[in-house]
Amino acid sequence: MASTPSPQILPRRVLRHHWLVRLTHWGNALAIFFLLMTGMNIFGAHPRLYWGHGGSLDQVERQWLEVGVGGMMAAPKGWVDIGDRRFDTSGVLGVSERGNRWNIVAFPHWATFPSGRDLATARSWHFAAAWLLIVNGLIWLGYAILSGRLWREIIPKARELAPAHLWHDIVQHLKLNFPKGEAALRYEVLQKLAYAGVTLGLIPVVILTGMAMSPGLNAAFPFLDALWGGRQSARSVHFIAASGIAGFLILHLVLVVLAGPIRGISAMITGRMTVGEAK
Repeated sequence: MASTPSPQILPRRVLRHHWLVRLTHWGNALAIFFLLMTGMNIFGAHPRLYWGHGGSLDQVERQWLEVGVGGMMAAPKGWVDIGDRRFDTSGVLGVSERGNRWNIVAFPHWATFPSGRDLATARSWHFAAAWLLIVNGLIWLGYAILSGRLWREIIPKARELAPAHLWHDIVQHLKLNFPKGEAALRYEVLQKLAYAGVTLGLIPVVILTGMAMSPGLNAAFPFLDALWGGRQSARSVHFIAASGIAGFLILHLVLVVLAGPIRGISAMITGRMTVGEAK
């Protein structure tokens, strides 16, 4: 008996990302890039974090993080205090090399914008990028709600949150088994959790805590300060949420490279992706 021939796999180009999704994606990427770099420059002006209200008598006792430098000026040592623990971060945090001299600042010059200490310029760019993120984010959210993309692709379904389903997706990611073919046209549960956590969680938190740190907004809307338990607490939460966004960004870029950067970036530029179809 003759064997049945295997179906021929023919490639086809399909629309994966709407033009508005692509536009807001790159807008968010630009805004977050400048927010993180200018934020690190701003943090360098006072590299300490506290809980509570600014100016309170017990502020020093409520400090939970500090980036500092010690030792001899000929060979300074950078360190980070988190609670009662001190970590040596020489060369990265606290002190780093810049040319033939030491750069004594919280974050290295190559990670901040501007690259030198310039609080006024950093704040101006930080606020401009914040407005871009807010406006761009509202456009994305409006489209995601009206098109149904928010419920279809971003927020996980109840069955996807089952332990067995979650564990399977974790194992596949650890094995670097990324979706192929038609499966690549939809997000898996870990992707949904990550995107939902950033777009609906971390980004709104950094916006609200940023507003709570503004004296002008505090005067007009006192609840912003009270929402976080004080301006210093808002600054701490702002830092933690921003660190979470930075971590997501790094992981996102690593996975794009591992899954195939040309295919992934091309899809986010042209909107189309090539998949196979059985004939």
